[in-house]
Amino acid sequence: MQASKIARAWFGATALVVIAGLAAQIPVSAGTEGGTFHTPAGRVANLLAFFTIDSNILVGIGGLLLALGVAGRSTVFGVLRLTGLVGIIVTGVVFQVALADLYELHGWALFADTMLHKVSPLMCVAGWLLFGPRGQLSWRVLWWSLLYPLAWLAVTLVRGAIIGFYPYPFVDPGVNGYGGVAFNCVLIGVLFIGLAAAAVGFDRTFSRKDEVDDYLAPDPAESVERIRDTGAY
Repeated sequence: MQASKIARAWFGATALVVIAGLAAQIPVSAGTEGGTFHTPAGRVANLLAFFTIDSNILVGIGGLLLALGVAGRSTVFGVLRLTGLVGIIVTGVVFQVALADLYELHGWALFADTMLHKVSPLMCVAGWLLFGPRGQLSWRVLWWSLLYPLAWLAVTLVRGAIIGFYPYPFVDPGVNGYGGVAFNCVLIGVLFIGLAAAAVGFDRTFSRKDEVDDYLAPDPAESVERIRDTGAY
């Protein structure tokens, strides 16, 4: 029971980190003039074009559901958890390798950057390694999780070709050419798949069939079976 309380507190803290980072980033983006988008509303809406923002939102939703004890043992939640986990790792790695030196940030912009690119990835990964939940990942979940980066890439390239905006230099054909963009995307795709496969392998290796994380919402079908086994109707 104590472990469950600690796990929920960790997941809740992770969600709060995401919320704090987004709460700081929204006014920063709204007040940044120039560029492709000329209104505060347009600049705020454009935040959803960034893989960093989308991955943090997935991590925040997963963490909040776990903290509240309403996350079920379903394929849908497994996909959400794996997608958020791998997405936020890719966010942290790509940022440190390719993006960290591009901007000099101060004030609330620096705070948001720290929360979304550093603290959130570290807390998400640490929370998953320490608390799981275990037994939720499979190769089927892995393949479903690939829809997120593929959809993001498709929307980014099509939208960029139409309006001339690309959220990152490595997906901008004007900077790298389409060949360079394809190469960068393949590298990141291999990283995503490799990390997802490692997560599935870790989960399958260290989960036990008799182990149930009590901070997960009970599965209705399992509850019915337990009631029948005890002879209570």
